[in-house]
Amino acid sequence: MATTDMCPMKPEPTLSFTQGLIVGQISVVLLIAAFIKFFIFGEAPSPEITATIRAAERRSRTLSHRHSLLNLRSSTPNPADRQQQPTLSKKKSSILRSPPTLTIGSILNKTYYNVDSHQPESLDWFNVLIAQTIAQFRSDAQQDDAILTSLTKALNGTSRPDFLDEIKVTELTLGEDFPIFSNCRIIPVDEDGLSLDAGPGGGDKKRFDANSLRAKQEGSRLQARMDVDLSDMITLALETKMLLNYPRRLTAVLPVALAVSVVRFSGTLSISFIPSSQSQASPTTMTFSFLDDYRLDFSVRSLVGSRSRLQDVPKIAQLVESRLHRWFDDRAVEPRFQEIALPSFWPRKKNTRGGGGGSSGADDHPPFDGASSSASGSAGKGKGREMARELKLDEARRDLRAEAAASARRELSPPENLRYRRARGRGDGSEGSFSMPGSLPDMALNLPT
Repeated sequence: MATTDMCPMKPEPTLSFTQGLIVGQISVVLLIAAFIKFFIFGEAPSPEITATIRAAERRSRTLSHRHSLLNLRSSTPNPADRQQQPTLSKKKSSILRSPPTLTIGSILNKTYYNVDSHQPESLDWFNVLIAQTIAQFRSDAQQDDAILTSLTKALNGTSRPDFLDEIKVTELTLGEDFPIFSNCRIIPVDEDGLSLDAGPGGGDKKRFDANSLRAKQEGSRLQARMDVDLSDMITLALETKMLLNYPRRLTAVLPVALAVSVVRFSGTLSISFIPSSQSQASPTTMTFSFLDDYRLDFSVRSLVGSRSRLQDVPKIAQLVESRLHRWFDDRAVEPRFQEIALPSFWPRKKNTRGGGGGSSGADDHPPFDGASSSASGSAGKGKGREMARELKLDEARRDLRAEAAASARRELSPPENLRYRRARGRGDGSEGSFSMPGSLPDMALNLPT
């Protein structure tokens, strides 16, 4: 009894080592199968649900940015009350009269534009110009491989990760349709891009008075907003290889092919001009951005593997679409915008093109000539092609005339015997001295004439 109390019996394990190993392997296999089924082959949500979720995220980001701007304005004093720092002012000419201070209110009054009652414009003429520009861009892209070279260089730049091999462009389609702009309207905004016809705190919309203090405040500008709609198939197809460099270099290689197509884009484009500032030495710029209510749909096709291939993996399509949306949001969706410096539009002689010369500038330039104008490039493309054709015809006519003159000279010259030729510049000058081809130099054949 004492021995039993001092050494209690240990309970035997319910599972042996082999059974535990089998259970562990089965659990790992189940985890891998669940990962493949729900992560790789899981069904992607519908495009409508995805677009709604992304629009809600963009809207919340825009509202938070607007609230932060309003809180910053309320916490900072009025810019007019702050002491302005002295700036270096250039001496103005007393001959050139300075115009009165131009505000958005005066611009609206002088152009008879009422932002509350003016009807939106259709922009049909603008659509035609944009279509011509895009058509010329597509035509130029077909002539050379400049766009293909630029894309390949950009994809294989320094930002390419180490686990990717060289990226090759296998297909590039620039589309066939054109964007349609419509419903253009003018919106007065402040220096931060917030609408001036909104109530306090960005609330309900109210009527805008062009003669109010808001229309005369510094930094306010006019912004054009227009709707954009594009339904096309713009495709970029790539292929590369994913490299596994652990534990040693090129341990495994996985070929990957990807094709991304832009199927639909619709949104609101906002364009505004920011005048130049002499104090900051900044030129006149044009800014553009898209509102957060845009819709951008992609079609992503993928192919992974060499022998056993996985085609159109939904998770890869979600990752690619998410990355593309983030790239577009970070660059051209409010509150972010793109800024382009505008050149001087003042008419200059060096920028003049076209025309055939006239009374003005006749002393400075030689008279108009077809060959010189085509060489200098002052004529248009159609005129240049016509001049080139005329030059070719003139050259052909000169060749024909030269050939006709040569044939006429051959007909007028006396025929020579092909067997016996006169030795020119040799002999005693007698007309009856002839030499036979192939005879000895000192042997002469005298034939009666």
